[in-house]
Amino acid sequence: MSIVVTGASGHLGRLVVADLLARGVGAGDIAAVVRDEGKVADLAAQGVDVRVATYDDPQSLKGAFKGGERVLFVSGSEVGRRLPQHTAVIDAARAAGVGLLAYTSILGGPEADIALAEEHKLTERLILDSGLPYTFLRNGWYTEVYTQNLGTVLEHGAVVASAGEGRVASAARADYAAAAAVVLTGEGHEGRAYELSGDTAWSFAEYAAEVSRATGLEIRYQNVSSEQYLEVLVGAGLPAGLAEVLVDVDRGIGRGLLAGTSGELSRLIGRPTTPMPESVAAAVRELEG
Repeated sequence: MSIVVTGASGHLGRLVVADLLARGVGAGDIAAVVRDEGKVADLAAQGVDVRVATYDDPQSLKGAFKGGERVLFVSGSEVGRRLPQHTAVIDAARAAGVGLLAYTSILGGPEADIALAEEHKLTERLILDSGLPYTFLRNGWYTEVYTQNLGTVLEHGAVVASAGEGRVASAARADYAAAAAVVLTGEGHEGRAYELSGDTAWSFAEYAAEVSRATGLEIRYQNVSSEQYLEVLVGAGLPAGLAEVLVDVDRGIGRGLLAGTSGELSRLIGRPTTPMPESVAAAVRELEG
């Protein structure tokens, strides 16, 4: 079986390739689609077929999916530009006649009511209209979205957000990668839409308390208004457009958008999802060197 993984040099894509190899998929049966082949020299050395293409260049995508029986389509990272990029990927996949296109969408799919979901919802519709066999991996939040900013949290002694008492059923990226690998190597997933989230939802106050426990420092949760949070993010150097998207996500969290614990992720991967405290502890160990 030939499996193609797009975004294979990114955080999620790399984990998917590693999981496929650990499951016994031969390196020669995996194609890694990347922008920069230098970033996956280690995969090439193992025998993985490295293909250079970008979502912005439809011409480069023409050979990206050649022979790909199953393709993991990792959504683009450039919010606001993803619809033309995703259209190019879908067109190339259809032209290549791929046997299954697994797309990393957003938790809730058509029901998700945040701005970040719009391009995902439109992409799902494009895939449905294409006639391609598909699986929608509607990923919830990665715990690493928060732990990657742990240094800033420790510097200021606070977890700052505008989500009120909203809860997040996050899971580790490795959990979502494992789910993708299961779909790419298993049967019975065609035409399915999986709502993927962690087994337990946590609040930002609980997250701050866990960071305190793991570091021995006093970390508080500072809930601010949407306007104040926007100022914080822009002041930290984020582009205004991205900052507005993140503020809108916190509004969604406050409404319970990311709190669902369907159990589909743990059932799909055959084990519990990684608990938030475990991810926090790992991030603290990495910071401490």
